Order: sequence, then structure tokens, then C-alpha cells
Amino acid sequence: MNTSKTIPMINVLGLFILFLNREAIAHKTEECTKTESMKTDILQMDQLLYDVAFNECDAALFKKIIAEDVEFYDDRFGLNKPEGKQIKSLVEKFDTTGKLTRELISCTIDKLGDFGAVQTGEHTFFINGVPESTGKFVHLWERKDNNWKLKRIVSYEHRVIKSIIQI
Repeated sequence: MNTSKTIPMINVLGLFILFLNREAIAHKTEECTKTESMKTDILQMDQLLYDVAFNECDAALFKKIIAEDVEFYDDRFGLNKPEGKQIKSLVEKFDTTGKLTRELISCTIDKLGDFGAVQTGEHTFFINGVPESTGKFVHLWERKDNNWKLKRIVSYEHRVIKSIIQI
């Protein structure tokens, strides 16, 4: 065995492995940056959806955020395929006399391939600033033409918060 040829081959192999490792790290860093950007986008959309459209009863903005073929699944109403983006629970919310607001408690956001993202979480609903109920949700967000649209909504495990009356 000729050691003079073996040492350069080991050096070339070592450099090749270092190159591949560097490329893998760069790709992983780029993917992490894209994932963080997506999570920021979804949190901003969630804020628009609830803090502006829902809490302020801005039906026009709400209609811009949800997809044309949105489906809303709810443990109280079942499947709701709105006509003209009129979601039953939202219409009822706008008709209530008290001010209904929503506060995000927690959520996770994950990428769904090249389709978009899934957001799961828990939120609390308030009437006139008083906690009324909590619930869990799953939102499927679709990314089209650099815009996010809420495609599917699953709302479940709604629980009424019992008020504690102190005498």
C-alpha cells in the first residue's frame, strides 16, 4: 500500500465531509429562519383575526382573512359551511348585547408542507371583560400568492368558566 497516495485521498475525503456538513448546517439555518418567519406571520394573522376582526366586530376584515371555501367545525354547532362567509357563531356574536372578546392563551404553529400551516391552541372568551368560557382550536392556514387565508377552523372543548361570587 502506498501511503503517499492514501494521505491525500484522506484529506480530500475529509474536506468533502466538511463541505457537506457546512451545506447541511446552512440549509438547516435557512429552514429555521423560514419556519420562524411563518410562525410570526401566523401569529400576526391570529391577532388580525381576533383582536381586530373578532373583538372589534369588523366583519369586512374577517371576510378578507378567511378563505372562500372555509369550513368551520364546532362542538356546539357542528359543520358550518358559510354562505358569503357568514359564520353562524360570528353572526350571533355580532348580535350579542355585551362586548365579546377573545384572548389567546397558548398556541403552537407547524408547517404543513407547501400548503401552509396548522395552528393549535387554547383561548378564553370574555363578555364585558369578564371571563366567560375557554376553548381549544385548530386552524389550517393556506398560503397563496404570499397571502395567508384561514381555510379550516375546528373549535372544540368549550367550557364555561364558573363565576365565584363572594359574599
